Amino acid sequence: MITPLTPDWPVPDHVKSLITTRQGGVSLPPYDSLNLAHHVGDDPAAVARNRALLKAAYQLPDDPFWLNQVHGCRVADSATETPGCEADAVISDQSGVVCAVLTADCLPLLITDRSGHRVCAVHAGWRGLAAGVIESAVSRMDISPADLVVWLGPAIGPGAFEVGAEVRQAFIDSSASDEAAFKSHGDAHWLADIYQLARLRLARLGVGYVGGGDYCTMTQTDLFYSYRREGVTGRMASLIWLDQ
Repeated sequence: MITPLTPDWPVPDHVKSLITTRQGGVSLPPYDSLNLAHHVGDDPAAVARNRALLKAAYQLPDDPFWLNQVHGCRVADSATETPGCEADAVISDQSGVVCAVLTADCLPLLITDRSGHRVCAVHAGWRGLAAGVIESAVSRMDISPADLVVWLGPAIGPGAFEVGAEVRQAFIDSSASDEAAFKSHGDAHWLADIYQLARLRLARLGVGYVGGGDYCTMTQTDLFYSYRREGVTGRMASLIWLDQ
């Protein structure tokens, strides 16, 4: 049985969202069991079956608008582009378009506004964060940031995300306040808080509400895939759409 996570956030009823876990699908180890990604080496038939199970279980209005994610900051417009385009976020103001991103340690963000006019799904690894994927997504919403509502989905937690000095420096070079998101962890190594890095960016942009950020994909092995933990593994999906 597919049992997803559902954001607890102040949005209108017609804004629908869910985040899958690794549970409830048909993929065999090491992709067990609800792997939704075709690019990780899983049996294509199993992935197709998992996607069909997801669509049927939650009566999705259409197949999700899957992306070819590249750890960048490009935002795809679902009205003018096609699924499979190269981007790390997708936006829609049309009913029934299911915006989606795939993750397994990187941070997924779901974005809408308090009136539910537009939705966006964002894939943010550290490279995308440093490159400005959150800033790009907020800008493309074309709504006052104070009216935006953001949910931070499951990502690698602050006690597990070890990075080198070059990663820390890349963030500090863009904003000195990002130093607060890093803790020393031995010689030239740091623990990075990807949730805090996202919150700092959203705060600087003036975003009105930010929720979520309570999970760790690295340590919660029963719920989540983790690329850093397993190497060869599946991907979860974070989905958001308008149902008007």
